[in-house]
Amino acid sequence: MSKDRFRPFETSLDRQTAHTLLCEATAGADDGELFLERRRSEVLSFDDGRLRTASYDASEGFGLRAVRGETAGYAHSTEISETALRRATQTARLAVGDGGGTMADTPQRTNAKLYSDDDPMAQSSFAGKIDTLREVDAFARALDPRVVQVSATLAASLQEVFILRPDGTLMSDTRPMSRLNVSVIVEENGRREAGSSGSGGRAGLIGLIAPAHWQDAAREALRIALVNLDAVPAPAGVMDVVLGNGWPGILLHEAVGHGLEGDFNRKETSAFSGLMGQRVAAPGVTVLDDGTIPDRRGSITIDDEGTPSGRNVLIDDGILVGYMQDRQNARLMGVKPTGNGRRESFAHTPMPRMTNTYMMAGQADPKDIVADLRDGIYAVGFGGGQVDITNGKFVFSCTEAYQVKNGKIGAPVKGATLIGDGPAAMRQIRAIGNDMALDPGIGNCGKAGQWVPVGVGQPTLMIGGLTVGGSQA
Repeated sequence: MSKDRFRPFETSLDRQTAHTLLCEATAGADDGELFLERRRSEVLSFDDGRLRTASYDASEGFGLRAVRGETAGYAHSTEISETALRRATQTARLAVGDGGGTMADTPQRTNAKLYSDDDPMAQSSFAGKIDTLREVDAFARALDPRVVQVSATLAASLQEVFILRPDGTLMSDTRPMSRLNVSVIVEENGRREAGSSGSGGRAGLIGLIAPAHWQDAAREALRIALVNLDAVPAPAGVMDVVLGNGWPGILLHEAVGHGLEGDFNRKETSAFSGLMGQRVAAPGVTVLDDGTIPDRRGSITIDDEGTPSGRNVLIDDGILVGYMQDRQNARLMGVKPTGNGRRESFAHTPMPRMTNTYMMAGQADPKDIVADLRDGIYAVGFGGGQVDITNGKFVFSCTEAYQVKNGKIGAPVKGATLIGDGPAAMRQIRAIGNDMALDPGIGNCGKAGQWVPVGVGQPTLMIGGLTVGGSQA
């Protein structure tokens, strides 16, 4: 047995044996790979004046895939060994059958380095992290006597992946992640409201635990809570809506982004199916998915099939020009992979997923966009939402929104929901601000039971004719 091991996993499986079994599994297939992963993560939560959670998780394993046509055979194991890989080979080959496929070309290598290899968990001691959370709690409580509860969370992880191709090519990526969240609850005259603020990305904890950073996060969480404390019931009806920049791009992500993923369009289940080259949004609307932005939460040097991430234009000046593709769907659709083949872990198969999805800036001054709103809602914060990919219909709840009359921002509103459909909303964009911003690094995306980190962004927008659900008719 060769001494060439898959480091840094320190297993007894050597590269030559792994390659031989991978070739056996993918003989006669169209595609396939051996995906190896090691992940370590830590979460510390301080809630109601005490340490509530302190967890550490470590996992490793492999996933073996063989693809033939539209079928994929996949087997995974937490045991990285020759015995486990031999068992997986038998399962993966079930998709290949009698073979006859032509193995796809190996992805082109990249020398890009979008983030550090450093372990973010090692940048502060366990005691130091607890002290930071305790300081956040005390600081937030001291900001306002109406604060009755504070929650603060620090999370960090390091994911290491190796991807072995049937031609013997070995690719690797080390992906750090860190995040800080602060939530406060305020009470006045028997009424309680909450506010939260968070940030993170593919970088260390150093920046997040700096006092200047977490103090700003605590102040922002308090500001949102106090805004909601003064909120009045939201109006209801069809009206124009102005969306703030940055995090409100989550609506773009859900209502449009998922509909532009390759698998939905190959199967013709997306509201955007068959519309390539056609106008799907108002003039001036340009939407990108870009996994190459340094240190961003949704960025990846290579995707989970080994394809380098890309800066992919999806909608250009209102015209649909591209979909996000993994290798299998790209081959079946006769196009190139775009670096969007992602998976939650070694226990999952890759599929087309977003990275950092955002709309480019326009020319309008954001203040002028709000001033042009006669009677509507100005929404700057969003919570959860639901989207039907087949028709693009969405429902989103606002966490911070204001009523606007004759261009003047009025009282904050509570209980507002935005209802519409993605394709129609894109065509009804009436103004695009010059203030494009990305979210602070807090996004997660779910699809088919898999969760991956993502980024979103947009400039200030005015969208005409959205249905606002509220408590005032």
